[in-house]
Amino acid sequence: MSFKLPKLSFSYKDFEPYIDRKTMEIHYSKHHATYTNNLNKAIYETDMTNISIEEILKRAHIETLMIRNNSGGFYNHNMFWEILITPSKFILPSKDFSEIIKENFKSFENFKEKFSTIAINCFGSGWTWLCVQKNKKLTICSTTNQDNPLMYSIGCDGIPILGLDVWEHAYYLQYQNRRIDYISSFWKIINWNKVEKNYKNVIK
Repeated sequence: MSFKLPKLSFSYKDFEPYIDRKTMEIHYSKHHATYTNNLNKAIYETDMTNISIEEILKRAHIETLMIRNNSGGFYNHNMFWEILITPSKFILPSKDFSEIIKENFKSFENFKEKFSTIAINCFGSGWTWLCVQKNKKLTICSTTNQDNPLMYSIGCDGIPILGLDVWEHAYYLQYQNRRIDYISSFWKIINWNKVEKNYKNVIK
């Protein structure tokens, strides 16, 4: 079995003006495609060809750096595309999920500010995550490079339900060094229905 680049449910231009067409095209067809291809090369003729990407991530700390980086890059980008929605279809979180966010972060604005601050301060390349912990509480954390919370002892516990790519390839063509503006735009294209669905799948 080999892993496949997922089909997108949108076109590259659909997120303008928040993310430009060229960035989306390069991000998906170059960066994500490379992670996918390199992951398949790394696990070829190993016992990892018949296990899920989640199981690979759980043992990535004892595997080669190539497996760690590319399994993370494959999984992280899959989630990134899934939790995006085009501006024309954007809606705020449902009443129920808004209450869950409020219970964990006092208010949606407080959650948004905390997530944005952690994303802005993620040094170098990495990701910022909204995760569900074992006690069903929500937490925010960042990982470096293509690491993610499913990896062993990463210092970012829980199961991710939303992830923001803060590598420069995700925003540099449009925003240059203005990561803060890219993060601000991200809040306008989150598919909250998908994030809530991810949450329910974790706690059920």
